Amino acid sequence: MSSRNSLSRAALIGLTLGVFALSGCVQGDQAESQAQAQAQAPAPEVTVVTMKAEPVTLTRELPGRTAASLVAEVRPQVSGIIQKRLFTEGSFVEAGQPLYQLEDDTYVATLNSAKASLARAKAVLERARITAQRTAELVKIDAVSQQENDDAQAALLQAEAEVKVAEAAVASAQVTLNYSRITAPISGFIGKSYVTQGALVTTNQAQAMATVHKLDPIYVDLSQSSSELLQMRKAIAAGSLERLEEVPVTILLEDGSEYEHSGKLAFSEMTVEPSTGKFSLRVVVPNPDRLLMPGMYVRANVGTGIRQNALLVPQQGIARDPRGNTSALVIGKDNTVEVRPVQVSRTIGDKWLVEGGLVEGDQVIVEGLQKIQPGIQVRVVEANPQAAEPTDTVASATQ
Repeated sequence: MSSRNSLSRAALIGLTLGVFALSGCVQGDQAESQAQAQAQAPAPEVTVVTMKAEPVTLTRELPGRTAASLVAEVRPQVSGIIQKRLFTEGSFVEAGQPLYQLEDDTYVATLNSAKASLARAKAVLERARITAQRTAELVKIDAVSQQENDDAQAALLQAEAEVKVAEAAVASAQVTLNYSRITAPISGFIGKSYVTQGALVTTNQAQAMATVHKLDPIYVDLSQSSSELLQMRKAIAAGSLERLEEVPVTILLEDGSEYEHSGKLAFSEMTVEPSTGKFSLRVVVPNPDRLLMPGMYVRANVGTGIRQNALLVPQQGIARDPRGNTSALVIGKDNTVEVRPVQVSRTIGDKWLVEGGLVEGDQVIVEGLQKIQPGIQVRVVEANPQAAEPTDTVASATQ
């Protein structure tokens, strides 16, 4: 009986060992199969952009407001009652075009009086001339004294002077009469009239009767920080930035759209506003359609310089960690993925301007980033060259 139990126990132990051995063989076969599958699986495919140096025009986006290139306030130069308004409010007026007519009866009478005085002075002059000629002939035969001749010649000179005085009075009265018809000082668009028919206006009054604005071209007054100007000058002095011969200016409207006409930098202030630390720049912009009106808020992309041999990397190729550090995944030796710390400064369309960390010829991964990790081998596919090239080589200053 004991020998039969011993035999059964030995058979059970042997069966258990056999099951364990079979299980170990199965697990070993599965691990080997997985390893072979991994070895036979193709490397993941990624799309890269090869860094290429190129010149880039850097710009700075500045806020500004539009202003008329010429502004003239219409004021009376003589006093009087407004008889008639001769223009349509909001219309275009030419320089010299009549705008208001004042009651001119008094000025017409003054002119007529001056003309009458001139006629009288001319009559006196004619009589003095005849007398002077007669006495000049008589003194030769001693028919009159030398004193009488001298008096006649002096009277002639006085009569000539009186005529000139009368002529000046006529000219002055004519100018005053002309001032009773108030004309446009410049060509441009005239606003609303601040006075109406029947109103009294006086010489050198404080309130303008109307205002004329010249809108083509129009000014855009910008403001820029003096610290930015200092950085730009240091970059130019260090050779990392080249000065522009002509500064390009692109105007952005309030709705974000780009204005169809580009501007030209006219001048920049030589002093800095102490309260703001900024200085002013003025841009001249064509405005044939009068789309820009005085007082509008706009933004302007102003060229600051040219960066030679600049590197532009697509934005999807740059990652940023919670601390704000930027990096890129690049192709290393044997097509393995490497992490590269990168420094970028500003955007240029859909690309970053590289300040450090990448060199010309580096291959930056821009597609397939979700299925890779550093250290694995990948299959490299170059991105479409047209997509890799920048659509616009002008850099904005968005940090």
